[in-house]
Amino acid sequence: MEISNKNIDGGKAFDWGRTSMEYAKYRDIYPKEFYDAVLARNLCVEGQKVLDVGTGTGVLPRNLYSYGASFVGADSSANQIAEAERLSKEQNMNITYIVSEAKQLDFPDETFDVITACQCFWYFDHEKTAPLFARMLKEDGRLLVLYMAWLPFEDSIAGASEKLVLKYSPKWSGAGETRKPIFIPESVRTYFEPVSHEEFDLMVPFTKETWHGRMKACRGVGASLTEEELKQWEAEHKKLLDETAPERFTVLHYAAICELRVRKTRE
Repeated sequence: MEISNKNIDGGKAFDWGRTSMEYAKYRDIYPKEFYDAVLARNLCVEGQKVLDVGTGTGVLPRNLYSYGASFVGADSSANQIAEAERLSKEQNMNITYIVSEAKQLDFPDETFDVITACQCFWYFDHEKTAPLFARMLKEDGRLLVLYMAWLPFEDSIAGASEKLVLKYSPKWSGAGETRKPIFIPESVRTYFEPVSHEEFDLMVPFTKETWHGRMKACRGVGASLTEEELKQWEAEHKKLLDETAPERFTVLHYAAICELRVRKTRE
């Protein structure tokens, strides 16, 4: 599914389905500390029903599956869902997946204990999804927004790779990340109140191959470049890594988590 939003990449169209194979192979990179921060809030655990919106290849449900929650993963890309189903089947995980945009989800009232949105919250039409999420959550249900990004101004490998992405996608709005809390718009705050937020640093391990794959599977590269542009970017990025990076290295990231609960008086 091709997506275009004037507030993202200057309106340049992108399609996660174009990079689903790389996404499945190279973007399951959140370290244990990331998931520990979720579990420390007693969320996504046994006895809870969880809807993961913008699930992609099912990274969050698959990594939290062993803790006992019942997951449903939803994504607008059929290719992403196909990879999520394949990976879950290979790992003998009973996870339900559906192809759906966030604003078109239609579960009965008070179906879920938790709704998670990892690395995707800014794509949503919040005017439509906020009341929808509140309706589908049980009383005192939780909306958990999660994010992780490399820090290009502090990590030289990340910074150099990011500059190369900008060469091919100069309006890519994923560049220049710094530590900050997740922004929650007023349209969401109408239906949800904040419980907690947390930001913390993470060192994420890579090889030249896996970092190249991670960068290829980003919005400004594999999801949006033409075939010829992608071929040129790949050659340049591999050369960059050969000249500047050891075979194994870590990249400095930060994680951000915002936990919200349904307001008792739903306005």
